[in-house]
Amino acid sequence: MAWLKKLVGAVIVLGGAGAVAGWALSAPVRLDAAAVAQLGPGDAARGKRIFYAGGCTSCHAKPGSKGDARLELAGGLELKTPFGTFVPPNISQDQKDGIGAWSEDDFANAMLKGVSPSGEHFYPAFPYASYARMKPADIADLYAYMKTLPAVAGKAPGHKLSFPFNIRRGIGLWKLLFLSPNPVIALPDGTPDKVLAGRYLVEGPGHCGECHTPRDFAGGVKKAEWLAGAVAAEGSGVVPNITPGGNSIKSWSESDIANYLETGFTPDFDSVGGAMVDVQRNMALLTADDRAAIAAYLKALPAHPNGYPARKPSK
Repeated sequence: MAWLKKLVGAVIVLGGAGAVAGWALSAPVRLDAAAVAQLGPGDAARGKRIFYAGGCTSCHAKPGSKGDARLELAGGLELKTPFGTFVPPNISQDQKDGIGAWSEDDFANAMLKGVSPSGEHFYPAFPYASYARMKPADIADLYAYMKTLPAVAGKAPGHKLSFPFNIRRGIGLWKLLFLSPNPVIALPDGTPDKVLAGRYLVEGPGHCGECHTPRDFAGGVKKAEWLAGAVAAEGSGVVPNITPGGNSIKSWSESDIANYLETGFTPDFDSVGGAMVDVQRNMALLTADDRAAIAAYLKALPAHPNGYPARKPSK
C-alpha cells in the first residue's frame, strides 16, 4: 500500500502545481508603461469617427432607442450565445453606473487588454480581441469623444452565465490563445495604402470578424477561415461569407461594396436587413475614403468557402 500512498501524494502535488500554474497564467495583464505613454491627449472630433467605426451604439444603446437617444449608452441589450446570455453594460459618462469615473488608462486597458479598472477580466463578448489591434492614439481619441456623451443613471442587468463560464479568471487562459495585437491577414510588401487602411478598420475597430468568422469550441474565431461567414451567435440563421469565395458579395465591385455601406442598397437594389442595419447605419457616418478602404480590403482577402453548414433545401 506504500506505493499507492506515494501515487496519491504525487497526484495531489502535481494537481496543486497545475492549479498554481493555471492561476498564474490566467492573471489579468494590464498595459505596460510604454504602451500607456503612447496614448497622449485624445481629440474628440477624431474620436467620433472611431466611435462609429466601432459600432458602440449597436450593443450599448438602450434597446429600442432611436435618434440622439442612441448616444445614451445605458446598455441592457441581451446577447444570447451558446455560453449564456451576455448583457452589454452602461458605458455612459455616469460616474457611478457608467464609465464616467474611468481614467484614460482604465479605458485603454479595457479596450486593448480586456481588463477592468478593478483588475478583472472582461468577457470577450466585448470584442476587445479585435480592439487589441487598434492604435493607442485612436483609443485616446475615442475616450475623448465618449467624454462628450451624456451620463445615464442605472446599471444594466448582469450576465446570465452558468458554471464554468461564470468564472472570469478562466478568461485569462482564453486570452493566451486568442488575444493578439497582430493583424489577421498578412499582406505583402507593396500593398496599396487603401487596402492597409481597410485592414485596420475591418480587423480592429470595425470588429467585422467577430460575427463574420466561424468560431471554435472555445469561442475563439477561426483565423484560417477569416470572414468566411458563421452561424449567428444566437444559434439560428447565418452571418454571410464576405470573402471573394462567398456568394454574398463575390460579384460585387469595390464601388458596389462602398455604396452598400453608405446607402444600405445592394447592386440589385435590395436593402440591408437584420443586425446589419445597425452596422450599415454606422458605416454611413464614416468618410467615403474609409468605406472605399474597407471595400478594397474585402476584395483583397483570400477566398474561403462558407464557414457555416449549407442550408437545408426548403420542402
